[in-house]
Amino acid sequence: MSAIAGIVHFNKQPVLVEHSKSLIKSLQEFPADDIQVWSKDNVFLGCLAQWITPESIGEKLPYYDYETQCTITADAIIDNRDELFERLQVKREDRKTITDSRLILLSYYKWGEKAPEFLVGDFAFMIWDANKNRLFGARDFSGSRTLYYIRNQQHVAFSTLIKPLFTLPFVEKQLNENWLADFLAIPDMIDSAEPATTIYKNIAQIPPSHIILIEESNVTLKKFRVIDFEKKLRFKSNGEYEEALREVLQIAVNEKIRTHKNVGAQLSGGLDSSTVAGFAVNTLRKENKKLYSFSYIPTEDFNDFTPQYRIADERPYINSIVNHLGNIDAKYLDCDGKSPLTEIDDWLEIMEMPYKFFENSFWLRETYVKANDYGVGVLLNGAGGNFTISWGPAIEYYSILLKKCRWIKLQHEIKLHSKNTGAGRKRIFSAIRKNTLQSIFTNFKSGNSFQFPIIINEKFAKDLNIIEKLQQYNIDITNSSNINGYEARKEWFLREYFRNASGTAATKLSLRYALWNRDPTNDVRVIQFCLAVPENQYVQNGFNRSLIRRTTKNLLPDKVRLNQRIRGIQGADWVHRIMPSWKPYMEELHHMVQDPIISSFLNIELLKNLLVKFESNPRSDYAFDPEFRVIMRSLIFYRFIKNLT
Repeated sequence: MSAIAGIVHFNKQPVLVEHSKSLIKSLQEFPADDIQVWSKDNVFLGCLAQWITPESIGEKLPYYDYETQCTITADAIIDNRDELFERLQVKREDRKTITDSRLILLSYYKWGEKAPEFLVGDFAFMIWDANKNRLFGARDFSGSRTLYYIRNQQHVAFSTLIKPLFTLPFVEKQLNENWLADFLAIPDMIDSAEPATTIYKNIAQIPPSHIILIEESNVTLKKFRVIDFEKKLRFKSNGEYEEALREVLQIAVNEKIRTHKNVGAQLSGGLDSSTVAGFAVNTLRKENKKLYSFSYIPTEDFNDFTPQYRIADERPYINSIVNHLGNIDAKYLDCDGKSPLTEIDDWLEIMEMPYKFFENSFWLRETYVKANDYGVGVLLNGAGGNFTISWGPAIEYYSILLKKCRWIKLQHEIKLHSKNTGAGRKRIFSAIRKNTLQSIFTNFKSGNSFQFPIIINEKFAKDLNIIEKLQQYNIDITNSSNINGYEARKEWFLREYFRNASGTAATKLSLRYALWNRDPTNDVRVIQFCLAVPENQYVQNGFNRSLIRRTTKNLLPDKVRLNQRIRGIQGADWVHRIMPSWKPYMEELHHMVQDPIISSFLNIELLKNLLVKFESNPRSDYAFDPEFRVIMRSLIFYRFIKNLT
C-alpha cells in the first residue's frame, strides 16, 4: 500500500533537510496517490502512499498522535479488522473509516511489543515512541512486505527499498560476501540462510515474523509468532472438516479482496489458484464486481516436450474453471517477444539484487503490467496452497500406513489410487516401500545420484566456510537429499529464509505497478487451521489433496477438482523463447567466463565445460536441465556484478 522511510539521530542532532528530501525523492519513481512527511528535531518519517483499500483513501501517513507522542509510518493492509475492533473497543461509528495504521498504533498502545501477535495481514511498519525514545517496528509472518535498515552509533535509517538508503552520506555501498556466497551455494530458491542480512554489508532487514526494537545503540530482533504444530482438531465427520475449511478460507479471501479498485487473480489450471478464484467470485458477484484472471500460456510455436502427465498449456483446464465459475474476465498472456533474457535488467532493477526465479520472470512481470492496465488493486494467488489447503502427499501417507501395519486400509488406498492416477499397483507399492525405507534409514539414498552443479568458486566458499555454515542451517547444497514431505512442510513454516525471497519480489513489484499480491492460502489463520487437521483428512479413497477436493465439490469443475493424472507446468517454454537470441546469449556467456572479477565468485571451469556442452545445440528441453539452469543463474549474477562496476 505504500513505501515508507525514516531517519532517527539518537545523538539528538536534527535531521538535515537535504537528507530527508533525498530519501523521499528516491521513492518518487513509483506511482503515488499521495506523499507525506513528518519531522520533529532528530526524527524524520515519510510515506509514499498507494491507496488500495477504501480506508486508505486520503489517509494521513505518517500519523502523529499528540496525546501519546507516538508517530507511525506503515506499509500495511490489516485483515482481521473486525476482531481488532472488538479487542480494542473501537467505536462502531468509527469502524468503517478507521485506517489500518491507526489500528496498528492502537494495538501498540494496548499490547506494546506483543502487538504484532494480534495482527493478521501484510505489513511492515515503524513507530517512533518519543516518550520512550525508541523505534518499534515489525514485519508480518510471511514477510510479504520488506523493510531495510541501517544502524550505526549515531544514525538509524530505514526504507521499504534498499536504494533510498544509499542517498544518505553515512551509508556505505559495500557488498556482503557472505550473502553472495549463500546465494551462489544454495541450489534452492533461497537467497540467503540468514534472513536478517542483505546483499549489502551495512544494510540489514527485518526477517519475516519479527519485531525490531531500536533504543540508543541497541538493536533487538525478536520472533513474534511461532506456528503451533502440536494443536490438532477433532471433528466427527469429513463434512465438518470441509465446512470448517470453507469457513476459514472464505474469511481469508473476503478480507484480502478489500479494495475500491478491481480484483484480479493469477489463475492456472491447478487446485490452489482455482479454489481462491472460486471463493473470490462468490463474494464479488454479491458486490456486482467481476474477477479479472491472468493466466500464462506458451508461445504458439512451442512444441510441448514435457512428459504425458505434465502439460505446458493449461488452457483446457483454465477454460473449464472460467466457464464453471462465471463472472470472470479471463486474460491469457503469451508474453510475445519476452523471455528470461529480455527481463534480466528490469528484474535486477526491481529486486535490487540477483534473483533465481528466471523461468517465470517474463510472465510474472507481464501479469502485473496487465493487471495494472485493468485497474486491479488486489491480485490474488494460491502460491502457499501446497503446504496448506491442498496438502496431502499420498505416498508419504501410505508409508505411514505401511509402518503401522494397517494392511487392509493400505490395500484399499493403493487400489483406488491406481484407478485415479492410472499408475500400476506394483509401481505405487514400490514407491511406498522406497519412501518408507528412506524414513527409517536417515542416510538411505533413493538411487538418484544426481547432484546440483556447484557454481560457487571453491576458494570463495572455503574462505567463508560457507558449506559448513549451510549445513548448520539444514540446507543441502547438492539438492540430492530425500527429505520427507512432512519434514519439508514443517521446515517451510519454521525457517524464515523460505519466505524472504517471495516477499521481496511481491513488495517491489507492487510498488512499481501499484497493486498488492495477496495469498489467502498463506493467511496465518489458514495455515494454523490446516496444520491442525489430522493427516487422514488429506489422503482418502485414493486421492491426494483429498480435503480441498472434497471441500470444492460443486465449486470447481470435476475436470480440475478430481484431476490426478495431468499437472500443469508453467514456464516450460523459457528456453524456447531464448533460442532466437542464442548467438548473442552465448557470446555474453563467453565474456562472463573470461571476466577476471567474476572468476573470484563463480566456478569458471564448470561453466566453461557447460558452454561446450550446450552452445552448439540449442534445444527447448534444456528448460529443466539443472546444468543449463545454472548457466542462466550465473548470467544474472554476472549482470548484477557488472552493473555495479
